[in-house]
Amino acid sequence: MPTMGRLIGAILFTPLGFYLAILAIPLFPEGTDPPYFTLIAAAAGLFGGWVVAGSRAPAGFPAAVGYGLTAGAALAFWALFATSFVEMILRALDKRYQGPMEAVVSVFQLSMDYALVMGTSVIVTTWLAGSIVGGLIVEWFAQRFP
Repeated sequence: MPTMGRLIGAILFTPLGFYLAILAIPLFPEGTDPPYFTLIAAAAGLFGGWVVAGSRAPAGFPAAVGYGLTAGAALAFWALFATSFVEMILRALDKRYQGPMEAVVSVFQLSMDYALVMGTSVIVTTWLAGSIVGGLIVEWFAQRFP
């Protein structure tokens, strides 16, 4: 059911995911940036804002910090996982894997590699601050427009 909290969550967390991806792209080695990373991160932000943050509002401002951080964690997890999955599919089409199990393990290895590259203080601080502020704004709108 669409609510104002869900709408505002989607509106806020989609650009947060996009912006975090833009911040992360220069950190990758030359020619190894993940395919479709900005679009996948924006879609993960849309999912995190609509499903995670928006569905929990209104619950009070202390809870808003919690579900804002949870939406940010969902954004990060799904962006990393989906990007790694797309990269694995592209590698599998190039016949880089010996079997399906190697491809599945590769998804998790790629996710960890991407997370380590993006673990800079600027990205983590932006991610945490954006998630908390996004949760508080979602809560404010959800309380005013139920």
